[in-house]
Amino acid sequence: MSIPPALDGVTVLDLATVGPAARCSRILADYGARIVKVGTPPRKAGLQVEPNYHAYSGSRWMQRVRIDLKAPAGKAAFLKLVEKADVVIESLRPGAVKRLGLGYEDLRALNVRIIYCSTSGYGQDGPMSAWAGHDINYLGVGGFLHTTNRRADGGPPIPGATVADSAAGGMQAAIAIMAALLRREKTGEGEYLDVSVTEGVLWLMSLNVDQHLATGADPGPGHDILTGRYACYDTYVAADGKWLSVGAIEPHFFANLCKAIGCERWLEHQLDDAVQDEVRADFRTAFAKRTRDEWVADLSPNDTCVAPVYTMAELAADSHLQGRGAFCEARHPENARFRQLAPAFAGMKQPDGPVDARVASETDTEDLLRQAGVSAQEIEQLRADGVVA
Repeated sequence: MSIPPALDGVTVLDLATVGPAARCSRILADYGARIVKVGTPPRKAGLQVEPNYHAYSGSRWMQRVRIDLKAPAGKAAFLKLVEKADVVIESLRPGAVKRLGLGYEDLRALNVRIIYCSTSGYGQDGPMSAWAGHDINYLGVGGFLHTTNRRADGGPPIPGATVADSAAGGMQAAIAIMAALLRREKTGEGEYLDVSVTEGVLWLMSLNVDQHLATGADPGPGHDILTGRYACYDTYVAADGKWLSVGAIEPHFFANLCKAIGCERWLEHQLDDAVQDEVRADFRTAFAKRTRDEWVADLSPNDTCVAPVYTMAELAADSHLQGRGAFCEARHPENARFRQLAPAFAGMKQPDGPVDARVASETDTEDLLRQAGVSAQEIEQLRADGVVA
C-alpha cells in the first residue's frame, strides 16, 4: 500500500498566475495538495499575465477556475469555494483583497480553519509596502546584489535566476503554509501569513546580515571567503573556454587542489591576503592548460571541491542528475512532449508516467463550482453574464 503524499487532502485556492505565489503553489502541488488556480475570465483579463505552457512545471496536478472577483455574483461563487478550502494564496497589491471584501477576516467569517497567505515584495505594511517591484528590486533591498561580485562597469550583477521569487518568496510561503497546517491540527483554527519576499532575501543573506548586525562589518563583494576574497573560492576558465567552480575552503581540500594542479608553492598561503593576486594568476595559468572535463575527471572525485559550471543543455544531459530523477516527461495538447523538472524535494510525490500540462484556456470551473454547491442553473447564468469561464 503506497503512502499518500504529505499534503493529500489539502485544498489551496491560488489567486496568482506568476511570481512567488505561483512558485509556492508548485511546491505544495508536488507535496500532494490540490491546487485550484483562480484566474479572471478572458474578456475581463486585460493585461493579465499568463505563463508559458512549460512555466511552473506546466501547472501539473493543478485545476483551474476563472471567476470575475469584482462582480458580486463572482465574489459569491468564490466564497463558496472558500467554505471548503484549507488555504488561500494571493499576491495583489497590499490592501487590494480587503477592498474586494476578500481579506482574511472576510474569509475567516465563513471558514475559521482557512489559512490565508499574502505574498508581496515588501510586506503588507510599512513605507515600502505600496512599491511596485520585481526580483531584482527585492535582491537589491535585501543586500544580495551588494555582496555579489561587480560587473566590469562596477555595478551589481543581474542574477541568472529569480532567487527572490523562488527561494525568498515561494519557498518561504510554502514553509509558512505547511507550518500553519500543522498548527491548525492543534488549535483547529487557521491564521493569516504576511510573506515579504524582501524579508525572505534577508533570511537568505543571514550570514552577512548577522555579521553586520553583530560587528558593524560590511561584507560586500570580496570581503570574505564566500564572496571572492580568496583564490580558493572562485571560478576559473579552462583551455576549451568552459568554466570550473572551485570551493576549496577547508585546508585539506585546498592542499589536495594545489598538489593536483601543480601549485604546491601556495600550500601555506591559502588565506594570505598579500599574495591572493599571485595565487589567482597561478590558478588561472594552471586551469588553462587542460579542458574543463579533463579537470573534472581528475579533480572532482578526489576531494578538491571542484565542479563544472554547466550550461542549461549540459545540466539537462548530465548522467548524475538524470540518475537522481531530476527530470521527468510531460505532454501538452498543443506542444507535444517535453521534459521538465521533476518534484525536487524529499517526500514529494513522483510521477508514474508523463505529466499532463494543460492548455491555458482549459478550466474546471463547472466541476469545481458544482462541488462547492453552486447549481447548474446558477453556473449557466454566471457564464451567460461573463462572470465565470
